[in-house]
Amino acid sequence: MAPRPDNRLLDAPMVPVSCEACGAQVEARKSSWEQTSIQWHAEGLRTCAERRDASRAERPAPFTGCRSLTTAIGQAALRGRIRVQSEEADTTDRPADGL
Repeated sequence: MAPRPDNRLLDAPMVPVSCEACGAQVEARKSSWEQTSIQWHAEGLRTCAERRDASRAERPAPFTGCRSLTTAIGQAALRGRIRVQSEEADTTDRPADGL
């Protein structure tokens, strides 16, 4: 049996989003309000202030994400710049904080 092709990006492509705190840009896609896919590129990795701060910490831990960028992506979804796939017609599950 051949693997099924993944057409998710055809139905809902990644959308560029910039962090309002430092300007780092990523591409994002939201399958639901709880699930976000983020594609980091080299320039965004270099630009992200939270990532830089995490790497300079006395005890660096793996970078798990940028809170400021997460907020920017949530706001982009609330404003309709990013389509939330699970919410095509129903907005009753939209979180108050947009994340």
